[in-house]
Amino acid sequence: MKLKSLIVDDEDLARENLKILLEDFCPEIEVIGDAGNIRDAKSMIEELKPEVVFLDIRMPSGAEGFELLESIEKRDFMVVFVTAFKDYAIKAFNANAVHYVLKPVDIDDLKTSVGKLIEAKKSLDENPTTFNDYNDIISHLADSLKNNRPSNRITISHTKGLKIVEDNEIRNLEASGNCTTLYFNDGSRYLDTRTLKVYEGLLDTGKFFRIHKSHIINMDVLKEYLSEDGHFAVLQDGTRLPIARNRLSTFLTTVKSL
Repeated sequence: MKLKSLIVDDEDLARENLKILLEDFCPEIEVIGDAGNIRDAKSMIEELKPEVVFLDIRMPSGAEGFELLESIEKRDFMVVFVTAFKDYAIKAFNANAVHYVLKPVDIDDLKTSVGKLIEAKKSLDENPTTFNDYNDIISHLADSLKNNRPSNRITISHTKGLKIVEDNEIRNLEASGNCTTLYFNDGSRYLDTRTLKVYEGLLDTGKFFRIHKSHIINMDVLKEYLSEDGHFAVLQDGTRLPIARNRLSTFLTTVKSL
């Protein structure tokens, strides 16, 4: 499968560099054009109908990339944000499960992003209605970044598509190899491809606590702490999870401050 792709960046050298990297290292991508401003990009999207747009969101003020997306009525393509934004923006990208590549572009990061893109494309093709969810996620991300406003929404990419949740719906999280299983207060659960370490960075540390290398719990649903035959956190539904010895002191301090 080759994905028809368009590169949008106001810097000529940046566009040319990304095109070369994609052609040399990402055979799954076919670059069908590039644009240096919103007007040209919108026209090319309407004419060429790319499946993916590699979009710089610093053209040059930081708002143009999102303005382009908002100006397109029918967004039936995926987006990879190519950006120099760091810190808060990266947390927002991860929380919304969108694809991104940092400038200067690292080849391995680009290949990883394209690999995830291919998987996302398969999922969207199998469930076309999830494009509505995808576009909602992009719009929410745009609002969050433009207003520099954190969000408690988390987007989970699972086998059947996308699920958008409020973090207070999550009861606990468990490492499953390089993936994470999320357990919800309503009894449902989902497997996400992100690691538990990624989630540790995404979730509010005032609400969520990593009690073990394999477990993070929502402190709002903690029922009790047990120290018989080990150290355990017991959640409101009766779930009993081990607390690592090296995390126990901080855990107890946190509990006492609740």
